[in-house]
Amino acid sequence: MLQAQTFADVLLRRGALTAEKLRAAQEAAAAAKGRLEDTLVRDRFVSAEEMVLAMAEYLELPAVTLAHFTPTAEVLALVPAQWRGLYQAAPLSRAGNVLTVALADPFNLAAIEALHTMTGLDILPVAAPPREVAEALEREDKSAADSGLEDVLRDVQETELEVGSENEEDISVGQIKEIAEEAPVIRVVNSIMTEALRRGASDIHIEPMEKGMRLRYRIDGLLYEHPSPPKRMQPAICSRIKILSNLDIAERRIPQDGRFKIKAFGKEADVRVSVLPTVHGEKVVMRILDKTSLAPNLEALGLDPAALEKFRYAISQPYGMILVTGPTGSGKTTTLYSCLQELNQSDVNIITVEDPVEYQLAGINQVQTRAEVGLTFANGLRSILRQDPDIVLVGEIRDAETATIAVQAALTGHLVMSTLHTNDAAGAVARMVNMGIEPFLLVSSLLMTQAQRLYRKVCPFCREPMALPVEIMRMNRIDPALLEGATVYRARGCAKCNNLGYKGRGALMEILLINDEIRAQMLKDPDANKLRQIAVRGGMETLRDVGLKKVREGVTTLEEILRVTSGE
Repeated sequence: MLQAQTFADVLLRRGALTAEKLRAAQEAAAAAKGRLEDTLVRDRFVSAEEMVLAMAEYLELPAVTLAHFTPTAEVLALVPAQWRGLYQAAPLSRAGNVLTVALADPFNLAAIEALHTMTGLDILPVAAPPREVAEALEREDKSAADSGLEDVLRDVQETELEVGSENEEDISVGQIKEIAEEAPVIRVVNSIMTEALRRGASDIHIEPMEKGMRLRYRIDGLLYEHPSPPKRMQPAICSRIKILSNLDIAERRIPQDGRFKIKAFGKEADVRVSVLPTVHGEKVVMRILDKTSLAPNLEALGLDPAALEKFRYAISQPYGMILVTGPTGSGKTTTLYSCLQELNQSDVNIITVEDPVEYQLAGINQVQTRAEVGLTFANGLRSILRQDPDIVLVGEIRDAETATIAVQAALTGHLVMSTLHTNDAAGAVARMVNMGIEPFLLVSSLLMTQAQRLYRKVCPFCREPMALPVEIMRMNRIDPALLEGATVYRARGCAKCNNLGYKGRGALMEILLINDEIRAQMLKDPDANKLRQIAVRGGMETLRDVGLKKVREGVTTLEEILRVTSGE
């Protein structure tokens, strides 16, 4: 970390900054718990070009413009594309044992050390505007953006590999297994998974079509199409994935589920596999479960201080029930895992019953439901309560039986956490009542309900300011005064974010802490709309309110918040 005042002196001396603006920037950086130099550029106290010149003077580095640099393929090959993007480092030239690299952040000593270790060369860093570095990487990667998989597919196209027929049943199991273990098929499957890790995908979809295949990656919640293998490779690719997952390659009539582990780019991840028969062959979906992406505690989820305080209060209670709601894929399980990791101490017994167990957590007893042998959520929960638990996590309350047992557990001295599929926090109460739980039991057991959605964060390297879309806000019943004075951004796309305009996701959370007024209304009439109105009057921020705060802070775009809170 640079000495902020020393660096600020350079900016003051150059006339790029006034003392008054410097104080404002330092206060903004402290409030955001960020670096001064990031705040100076983000909030436009200093232009990116002036910042580069000041950095170069402060660190005694050359400052360059990258508009006319075209590095050779040999120089680019020294630093793999994923590391160029990770460190925002553009290799420029090599002279003997010295590699010249343009860095968007010359203060990133870890990047310089990593590049030295990776290449075995001495690194000569030069300073360049972050936008120019991103554009240089985009130019370098455009031709090779999909080259990893495309090169493999091109090689495969040139081979004599032929798999498939009008009727897949005509192919013997022995033939398919033999072909699935051939080098071209192994390379294609490995490349598909490596590309998914490189792009930060959460799911891989391999879909059979009538005359082709479709390969898509789910990145930050949305599916993006990718160059696909030829149709003739379909049975072999599916069989290769089945072999890795210890599934039956001869069975093509019923769905199958399995899992395996992969390791690439220094990461190890579990891959959960689902195979589904369709009219044109078997569709494969692989869910990539990267344990390093889990938040180690609630604070790491990026909650507002008030929301964090409410959540911490609820999970600190010795008994009661906490319900997390939202649609499929909204991060409910991840939120509950973060709670468990914060509560995971040697003096508490934590047991979960899940379907499926997504991440295996050290020190926590996790039970996988197996409906085929009678181990349902309800039966599993009954058994768990005989295991002297302090904290119980039920993966999902799906039926009245599970709901009844969970409420009884909360009333008899256990902290119970679970998920429900409802649209908002108040709806969880109505849903439980509809399942047959008496309101007076909920009043005594329920601590907190919470609704959440995942939103995509706008890429900080390529986001662009835009005029406030007043008409769109009017159509969505949003008061323009809420964003008055704020810089609203739109997504653009660059090499750093794989030209998507967004990088990473965050959670919007609507937290309803059960108080006396809410309890009184639950006993009188547990209507979701009435409970929501009381909660909002008491200070609850809705999902839309929390989302608009993220827009004000420049974390995401208005378009993205409207997308994820469209039901509000």
